[in-house]
Amino acid sequence: MRLRGRNKVTPEFNMSSMTDIVFLLLIFFMIASTLVSAEAIDLLLPNSTSKTTQTKNVSVSVDKNIKYYVDMKQVPKEQLEAEVLAKVGNQDSPTITIRSDKSVELQHVVFIMDIAYRNKIKPSLSVKAK
Repeated sequence: MRLRGRNKVTPEFNMSSMTDIVFLLLIFFMIASTLVSAEAIDLLLPNSTSKTTQTKNVSVSVDKNIKYYVDMKQVPKEQLEAEVLAKVGNQDSPTITIRSDKSVELQHVVFIMDIAYRNKIKPSLSVKAK
């Protein structure tokens, strides 16, 4: 008489646990890859005794009557470029802040920006915060 064992091993393989592991690994690597910054370089910068150079920011304003001001001094439109260049001087990276009344047409602001771009001055437009 032949006795059969009670433990029967089925030749089927259940893939549900394998897919759970794969998805967990996928989520782990997705999160870990966003934390790595490829552009970060760990540098130890040298010390210096020299002072930082301060750049003078020139302010050009246009009021509602289309009058131009360079650092609160009224300047005729024809002399605006010469006055801005005199204020900027020989700075390495000069900047100009453009302040304009909201009723002023855009062409007057573009005129000031054109002066800045011709003379390689970085313009920035000043606005009122909400």
